[in-house]
Amino acid sequence: MSEQDWARQRREAAEAHADMLERRRQAEHDHAARLLREFAAVARDRLPAERLHVRGYGGKGSARSDVTGWYLRADRAAGMSTDGEFYVLTAPLGLRDRLTGVTLRPTPPPLVLGAGGKDGESLDLPVALERLLPGWRDAQDTAPNA
Repeated sequence: MSEQDWARQRREAAEAHADMLERRRQAEHDHAARLLREFAAVARDRLPAERLHVRGYGGKGSARSDVTGWYLRADRAAGMSTDGEFYVLTAPLGLRDRLTGVTLRPTPPPLVLGAGGKDGESLDLPVALERLLPGWRDAQDTAPNA
């Protein structure tokens, strides 16, 4: 096998691997998004929602957001809207943000909150949802629009 053939095969293998990883990541986001939508359908009638706040990087201040929903982590670093959208609730905040608030944009939800962080800081999404509203899956059948 020539050096060019070997390089081409390695490049093709790397591209195939990257494609497989992307499909897996997308499938995880899709599954997490489905969980959040199902939870929101149940929680809207059973769990009081609140205006979410964003914390500044390094703990530098906070700002109210334009999203109403629930915090998914005890440290309030992630939340979801009453429509089932996922939000990261840490950002660089300026004085204007702290005074007037921030507009949040949803991000693809992970199946593990805080994955890759320090030991003990990650939390599986289904566990976080169960902590918010114990037994929510049992109530799914009776939720409006379920």
